[in-house]
Amino acid sequence: MARVKLQLPPTPVFSTMIPVRITDVNYGNHVGNDSLVAILHEARMQWLKSLGYTELDIEGIGVIMSDLVVEYKNESFYGDELRIQLFVGDISSVSFELYYHVHNSAGDEIAKAKTGMVCFNYDLKKVAPVPAAFLSKLSS
Repeated sequence: MARVKLQLPPTPVFSTMIPVRITDVNYGNHVGNDSLVAILHEARMQWLKSLGYTELDIEGIGVIMSDLVVEYKNESFYGDELRIQLFVGDISSVSFELYYHVHNSAGDEIAKAKTGMVCFNYDLKKVAPVPAAFLSKLSS
């Protein structure tokens, strides 16, 4: 089986630190895959908040995840402080890619990930264009 290999864009747009909680640890005594996805979600929420947005209100439009890819590199454990860097990838008229690079405080690479995010009008239940003001922030 071929392994996923993500290529990160060159320049991060945001970085944050998130601690590993005891509830993030699974029976293998390391961060579970579901918890890592939740940690990526938290990092995305913090990035949007830093821009003045939420997932439900980006210039009046929400976003919905269309796909997720995670490339696991190393284990992470309770008490680790994870540094998550976000990068913007391809942008279309209705969607954009976010990449995530996760390291622990010792500098060990934990994971790389990519989410496809589609702009979505939740009231109309329809895909919507990327708002121009948000697009300018994605492109800068």
